[in-house]
Amino acid sequence: MLAARRGRSGWDWTDWASHFYLLLGVALMFGPVLWLFVSSVKTQAALDTFPPTFLPWEQKQATLPGHAGALPVFQIMAGDRAGQSLVQIRRIGLEAQLASPDDPAKIARVPISQLRPELRLHASWSNYTDLLRKFDFGLYFLNSVFITVVATVLTLLVNSMAAFALSKYRFKGREPVFLVMLATLTIPPTIVLVPNYLIASALGLTNSLWGVIFPAVATPTGVFMLRQYMLTLPDEILEAARMDNASEWRIYWRIVLPLSAPALAVLAIFSVMWRWNDFLWPMVVLSRSDVFTLPIALFSFQGDLQTQWQYLLAMTACTLLPVTLIFVFLQRYVTQGVASVGVK
Repeated sequence: MLAARRGRSGWDWTDWASHFYLLLGVALMFGPVLWLFVSSVKTQAALDTFPPTFLPWEQKQATLPGHAGALPVFQIMAGDRAGQSLVQIRRIGLEAQLASPDDPAKIARVPISQLRPELRLHASWSNYTDLLRKFDFGLYFLNSVFITVVATVLTLLVNSMAAFALSKYRFKGREPVFLVMLATLTIPPTIVLVPNYLIASALGLTNSLWGVIFPAVATPTGVFMLRQYMLTLPDEILEAARMDNASEWRIYWRIVLPLSAPALAVLAIFSVMWRWNDFLWPMVVLSRSDVFTLPIALFSFQGDLQTQWQYLLAMTACTLLPVTLIFVFLQRYVTQGVASVGVK
């Protein structure tokens, strides 16, 4: 596809326009994500640099005999020592005292306006390792994985059974039930937030991972999507199974679900994204830190006076990876599950 050309002898103007449009789309979609991952390996000093830089630059440091710790390295831009790289010992007002590692006894006094920090590329991978050492990132990650996996499985099961009944059974009131279910899509989630919390509190599901899972199992979007897909399945297959004395559960489990695999894969992707990124309901129903999910942990990780952005960005990058991997493996079902019609 990338090598395809509309022009016979060379590049046509439509080729240039198409490739420019594709490159612009890639930059707009993946540019912020790439910036996030690159920023997650920057130090706090590099993140505080203004104007911000894309690559993780860090000021060089060196040691001097008689001085404890590493000291910053500067390059002199003017004067008799222009072009030299010296180590800053101390700064007094608008003047800095510098020395060379080869001759630390010789002190040079240079105005700070003539100094430029000497930089180097440095990826601070300790931002990721410190997450496991200093914070309960593993616990938050496991909580999110448990909620996402269990809620997705229950969502597929409950929604597929409801869609099977609404698409393949003829009963009085089927259409009104379906319309009422679709009407719930117009209700904002915040409207039912208080009733849901009162029910969860009465059932003892507050500060429990199950309290996050159960209220979001049945979704009208999932029922609508699966019902529309199951309507394309031929009724003759189901009637033939009934003639062979197959039970309704066997027809649903052995025939309808396998034929609806593309639509189920699409709903699985949506469900994973909904559960993994859910913030409002877990924040309401969870108050103990040991049951926090990753979005709640990210929110609580920000301090009132100071925020360690290098750890926050690293944690955010880690939360993006599972959803991205799932979408990569299941993305081929998206178009097939939504647009497929005809006999399966």
